[in-house]
Amino acid sequence: MKFRLKPGCLAVLTAFSVAPAAVSTAFAQSAESLPQVQVSGSRVNDNYVAPTAVSGTKTEAPLRDIPQTINVVPAQVIRDQNATSLQDVLKNVPGLGLSTGDGQRDQVFIRGFTAIGDQFVDGFRDDALYFRDLSNVETIEVIKGPAAVLYGRGSSGGLINRVTKKPGIDVSDVSFTANSTAGRRAELDLGRGAGDGVVSWRLTGAVERGDSFRAQQFIDRAAFAPSMELKFSPDTKLLLQADYLEDRRVMDFGIPSYKGRPVSVDPSTYYGARNARDADFVQSRVVSTSAVFSHRIDDSLSFKNNFRYYDYHLNRNPTNISGNVNETAQTMTLNHSKLVRDENGWFNQSELTQKLQLGGMKHEFLYGVEFGSQSKDAYTYNGVPVATGVNIFNPVLPVVNPNTLGALTTTYGTYNTFGAYLQDNIAFSEQWKALVGLRYDSFEQKSRIVGGTSPGSLARTDTAFSPRVGLVWQPTETQSYYVSLSKSFQPSGENFALAVNNADLSPETTRNTEVGAKYDLLEGRASATVSLFRLERNNIKTTDPTNNNRLIPVGTQRTDGAEFTLSADLKGGWKVMAGYAYLDAVITDSTAFDTSAPGTGNVPVKGKNATLTPKHSANLWVTKDLGSGFTVGGGANAIAARFANPGNTVTLPGYVTADAMAAYRTAKYDIQLNIGNIFNTNYIISGHGSSPNLSLPGAPRNVALTLRYHM
Repeated sequence: MKFRLKPGCLAVLTAFSVAPAAVSTAFAQSAESLPQVQVSGSRVNDNYVAPTAVSGTKTEAPLRDIPQTINVVPAQVIRDQNATSLQDVLKNVPGLGLSTGDGQRDQVFIRGFTAIGDQFVDGFRDDALYFRDLSNVETIEVIKGPAAVLYGRGSSGGLINRVTKKPGIDVSDVSFTANSTAGRRAELDLGRGAGDGVVSWRLTGAVERGDSFRAQQFIDRAAFAPSMELKFSPDTKLLLQADYLEDRRVMDFGIPSYKGRPVSVDPSTYYGARNARDADFVQSRVVSTSAVFSHRIDDSLSFKNNFRYYDYHLNRNPTNISGNVNETAQTMTLNHSKLVRDENGWFNQSELTQKLQLGGMKHEFLYGVEFGSQSKDAYTYNGVPVATGVNIFNPVLPVVNPNTLGALTTTYGTYNTFGAYLQDNIAFSEQWKALVGLRYDSFEQKSRIVGGTSPGSLARTDTAFSPRVGLVWQPTETQSYYVSLSKSFQPSGENFALAVNNADLSPETTRNTEVGAKYDLLEGRASATVSLFRLERNNIKTTDPTNNNRLIPVGTQRTDGAEFTLSADLKGGWKVMAGYAYLDAVITDSTAFDTSAPGTGNVPVKGKNATLTPKHSANLWVTKDLGSGFTVGGGANAIAARFANPGNTVTLPGYVTADAMAAYRTAKYDIQLNIGNIFNTNYIISGHGSSPNLSLPGAPRNVALTLRYHM
């Protein structure tokens, strides 16, 4: 389904849910209101402690009231660490595994499960495959465990929600960063609050030109995001946002493996075309617009309509390692292929929030309806060999003609979504609270395949109910204990078009059981969370051992784990962000075999550990305000060994890296120095997840100098 935004469309969609609000007004006017937490989404501060989040309940709520683990990385942490990518930011979140994302996109594993389609921005699904920019990001919120009750399909291990910078404050920042291994980056953040007026606005942007420690790598990126808020009255607002991103870089698949480990070569060694800039590039363009209309009807009722439209184009041209490495000859084969994606889509969410006293208890109801439609077309050119017998230790790279391509297969896919959800945040008393919710989803998929080995048309529609139940006990104002149960579903073709081998398979399902505790310490200057959980995903699709072209719904993965996080804004100018995760992620049932294990034949997957999931991971970041504008800080990340492939025949060794920073800040300007990987540790930061090869080395020691001017 192609969608074209027409004049008046937003008004029609907004009016769709006004009727339920009017019906409920009379009943709710006399209801006792729950206490309100009103914190602007565009707040700017230097705190590491985030007392609230918007992702867990779709309303700004205290974290201590949410019976689920939610990790928040505030703006000041992002700035202190000079984080310029989503991967940089997520090193502050325990329980995550980093993936190379085919060298074309942000991708992580959360609690042992891939989150390839679980990217959101301001609560909207953002499942296009690209590298996000942080110039328009205020905070990052990571929900752990299934969140389908509010967000629909996906989210086995959790989801990532980017909270963008909003109008409403006066800000005038310009910055420039030079990095010894990553080039140059300039950022802009301008905004004016409405004051007593009607209009406030904000403009953010970034331009990045650089290279990398990886041979032939380059990056050419530009981002631009204007926004405006119209305040018709204290109770009625309209937020308009737009976002443009263009990104071009070498599509880097990393390095191969040898005898159970990534091959021991210089971290800069590239395995692709000798003319990578012209032959191995990936280019993405993403344009989006959104409108949020909110109206406070009275003290107990408020209405919001959210609308987002996006258009995405991808042109990827990789030369990468094909098949298994010949370990006896120490050689490999390189293939060249091409993929073009054209996507567009829209989502509309209408939500009514109602606060009332019912049955002697305080309730905050959230009634929601979501519609969406996406069109995803893919033009796939089969890979062809461009070099054979390439030595894995000293590769002599071929010059590749970008037009050397195999046969074309075109897939036209459409996805239509309908969801209806109800959530009740209940306060039985000051000490006992509950969060319960239920969502119904209908997800319709259609694909038409032209060319290839299986042309034709495919279609299926899946329906599912996604519940969540959580109970919270708060014996004091500083303690909160909870238990929760939740469920999600993942349809076939959720992120990629339906194919012959998966069109007849029912959705996979995930269940999460979690208990935890949250503590507000030192008069609110510190916050700690500890949780124990079990995640189990059933009906996982695996390859039929008698027919490699067919998938069968046999397989179960279970993750048992524990997590601990601490954030603090302490007296004396100390700030802390720390975390630890223990994950025991195992394929408990499967008939699949890993055929990618070099020299070993078929390896059963049953009983193996989930890929890219370290059993132990920890992060620590500490800064100290020395006074007179000076701040120093540093931290470390410790990651245990992970497995690169489902057969667990290739191990990515564990590592520890350390970073440091120093800054001098005044009312007019900042000077900040960041040193990454101080001890020049040689390590593998990410892998592919399904291949023993394609593992990406981490950056060596690097120095970044940032100059920021406040106009």
